[in-house]
Parts: sequence; structure tokens; C-alpha cells
Amino acid sequence: MQQSRTARSNRADRIPGWSDWTTRRWLTAGVLVALTALVVLSGLGGWALDRAGTATSDLVNRSSPALLASSRLETALVDQQTGVRGYGLSGDTSFLQPYTQGLADQRAAVDRLRQLLGNDPTAQANLDAVLAQARTWQTDVAQPIAAAPPGAAAQALANREAQTDQKQFNAIRAAAQTQQAHLQAERDHAYAALQQTHTLRDGVLAAIGSVILFLAALVFAGLRRGVTVPLERLSSDVRVVSDGDFSHAVTPSGPADLRRLAEDVEGMRRRLAEELDFTDRARLRLDEQAAELRRSNSELEQFAYVASHDLQEPLRKVASFCQLLQRRYAGELDDRANQYIDFAVDGANRMQTLISDLLAFSRVGRVHRRYASVDLEQTLATTLDSLSLTAEETGAVITHDPLPTVTADATQMGMLLQNLIANAIKFRDPDRPPRVHLSARRDGEQWAFAVSDNGIGISPDYAERVFVIFQRLHTRDAYPGNGIGLAMCRKIVDFHGGTIAVDPDHSPGTRISFTLPVSAPTPASASLDGDGDSDSGHGTGAEGSAAPGAPAGAPA
Repeated sequence: MQQSRTARSNRADRIPGWSDWTTRRWLTAGVLVALTALVVLSGLGGWALDRAGTATSDLVNRSSPALLASSRLETALVDQQTGVRGYGLSGDTSFLQPYTQGLADQRAAVDRLRQLLGNDPTAQANLDAVLAQARTWQTDVAQPIAAAPPGAAAQALANREAQTDQKQFNAIRAAAQTQQAHLQAERDHAYAALQQTHTLRDGVLAAIGSVILFLAALVFAGLRRGVTVPLERLSSDVRVVSDGDFSHAVTPSGPADLRRLAEDVEGMRRRLAEELDFTDRARLRLDEQAAELRRSNSELEQFAYVASHDLQEPLRKVASFCQLLQRRYAGELDDRANQYIDFAVDGANRMQTLISDLLAFSRVGRVHRRYASVDLEQTLATTLDSLSLTAEETGAVITHDPLPTVTADATQMGMLLQNLIANAIKFRDPDRPPRVHLSARRDGEQWAFAVSDNGIGISPDYAERVFVIFQRLHTRDAYPGNGIGLAMCRKIVDFHGGTIAVDPDHSPGTRISFTLPVSAPTPASASLDGDGDSDSGHGTGAEGSAAPGAPAGAPA
């Protein structure tokens, strides 16, 4: 089927000249041909209607009124004869009234006939003959009798002219019959012409209707063959491609513009097929890289285990033996030697703390990702209990708003609150006891929290830097710690689908704001493998956290 359609399209393309015509050009040519045919048919129809109108006008406005006027002329002459005869027989002048009215009717009929018969010399001659006979009769008979005195004189004159009256009036009737016969023939001819024009008009109108129907059928067939069918073929090919068969070729057909459209669609299909092929290959590579990443994460977890166990054991030995060396040879070592031993012990202890913090940081989102309903009131109570000694020593006052229950990892929530509150206490102003407040409010589809303190504050210039791992702005002697606390807080919040930032407008002190979604989040590290064991502690602890209250803002 695809080959037959291609063959038909190729045969159409081989027709010289026609294959370059676009749909607009075909439609323009078709409209011009149809308009030309309609103009010609309209001209024929107008001609037929004009002929029918002329024939109707000739019959209604000339032939029939002329015949009627001729009859009225004859009637007027008959009335004149009747009136003259009545007057001649009775001698009563009242019988002259028909004669007088007949003369008036005669003049009116003659004027009407002269108006109607202007272009008919035969009818004019017949009218003249009738009038000539009428004048002869009126001069010889009618006028003398009408002019005679009433009574015996009029009767005597009428008796004498009786034969002349009869003879001359018969001549008038003969002339009138000749005239009416001619006018009747003219009327019959006009009627026949009217019938012929009606037949011609009906034929032309029928031809116009037939041609219009033919043009409509031709337009329908042309549109179907030149537009609808190619569009249906293109639509069918596009549906096959859209259903997923990107190897199905789109075959051009129809006018030039539709073929160009099909060629553009075919080009798009080829590009999509190439891109899908590239995407498939990229997905295969991505799957391979994901597998490699899972393997790498597994190795990283093994490394973290080694770092937390095997590497810490030598460090503990170094610290222990240095302390034993110091105690055993306490009397033999000078102050510089004792200082060197203190440096070695302190370095070993800090290395142990750093390794523990790195292990906790790497486990966020990879080990601790057990989502459940977490009552932050209870979590905060546990956190404050672990920080109770520090709070008591510093005189810290810690308050909070009513806290909600969220869907999160309980261990990570404890690490988050402990780091933020511990930092707020650690980076306190030495001139006043620390005051820490944890606020909470619902903001649409998320919870907005903030930990505020009255400590030394964070400069806006370092609002982002404090969340970078190992970033410190204070010496370790001033504020102990490894600079991991706030980096871990950001990682925890990001893993739960929230945001965390320093509020630059809060003063005095520092405000760390963070959000958590109301509904269960999609873990950012869901693609990482390894469930591991959840730590029971809260990460870096109070003294090893970042520094939200550091001047110029950095973890300690």
C-alpha cells in the first residue's frame, strides 16, 4: 500500500508544470473558472429574463391594450349609431346622449390606439381606414340627423337615410373587424413569443442550476483529491509515527505545499528518530554510570566504615601511648617535651573527631532515610536534654513555638535541631546569657522554621559561605569545631525537599530559617543504595557543630 501511494505520488510529480502548483494556486484557478462560468451563465440568465420581460411588456402593455382599445372604438361607434337611430325614430333629444358619449369615447379610444400603435404601420393604416369610414358615416348620416330639429323633421330625415346608414355602418364594421383581426394576430404573436421566452428562461435557469451542481461536485472532488486525501494520508502517517513507530516514513503527496509539509514532517521524524536513538544510547550509558555509581557508593560506605573503625584505632593508640609516655617520664621531660606530647594528643583527638564528623556527613540521605511521622516536640525535648549541661553552664534560655508533626527521618531531624541550637549557644555574646527561640508556622504546603539567638551574629557577606563544609572564620582556640555542622544542616534540609538560609535582616544575633514540606518529600538521594544502620546519636554533637553565630558568619 505504501509503495502504491508512493507510485501515485511519483506519477503526479512527473506531470510537467502541474506538480509545482500549490493548494492556493489550485484553489485560485478553480475559483476563477467557477466565477467565469457563473458570469457567463448569469449573462445568459439575464438575457433570457430580459427577453421574457420584453415579451411580457409587449403583450401586457401594447398588444392586449391595443386590442381592447379597438373594441372600445367599435363600441363607441355602435353607441353613436344607437343614439342617432333612437333620436331619428322618436324625435326625443334624450336619445342623443349615447351619441354624445360615443363621440367622447371614440376620441379617447383613438388617442389610446395612436399611442399604442406608433411602431405598427399596418395597424395605423387599419385605424385610419376605420376612422375614414366613421367620418363618412358621421358626415352623411349621424351629424345631419343629430342636427335636425326634434320631432317629425328628425324622423323624416332618419327614414330617408336609413339605407345609407346601414350601408356605411357595415363598412365601418368591416374596417373595424380588419383592424381587430390584425391586432388579435399581433397579440397571438406576442403571446407565442412570451411562451417561447418562458421556455428559454426555464431552460437557461435549469442549465445554470446544472452547471452550479456540476461545479459543486467538481469542487468537492477536487478538494478531496487534492487536499483531503493527501491530508488524510499525512495524518495517517503522522499517527503511526506518534504511536511510536518512528521508522515509518511519511510519504509526500498532493499539491506542492502539502508535499513540502510532508517533507518537513518527514525531516522532523528523522531528526526525532536520530535523537531517540541517541537518547537510548545515552540512557544505556546512564544506566551503566548509575550502576558504577552504586558500586562506588558501596565502596565509599566501606571506606567510611574503615575510616570510622580501622583508622580511629591507630589514632587512639597514638594518643594513649603519648599520654603513657608523658606520665611515665613526667619527671624526666622538660616543658617543651610535654608541650610536644600535648600537641600530638590534641591532633590525634581532633583527627578522630573529624573522621567521626565526616562519617556522619556522608551518611545523611544514604543511611538515615527512614521516613515516618516525627513529633518535633518530642525530638526537641530529646535534643534539649542532651544539651542540658551546656545550657546550664552558659545560662542559656531556650524557648519554642508549638511544633508540628512532620514526615521525615527522625535521626536527621534530631541532628538538624541539635546542630542549630548548639551553634546558637556556642557563638554567644560574652556580655549576655544566650537566648534561643525556635519558631514554626504553616506557609501553604510547607512548614517554615527559624532558630533565632542573640549571639555575635553573621555578616551578610558570609551568609552562603557558612553552609560550605570546612569553612571557618574563627580560630579553633576561640570556637572549637570542624566546620561541618551547618553543611550537614543544609544537606539534611535539602534531602527532605526544603531550603535553609541565614536571615540577613535579623539583629542582634543570628536567625537560621529553614523549611520542610507538609507532605512526604521525595528524597534527593533516593537513587543511592545502602540502607546501613541508623546512628542513635545526633551527628557532630554540640561542640563539633558549625557556627551560626560567628562574627562574619562561619562555622567554627
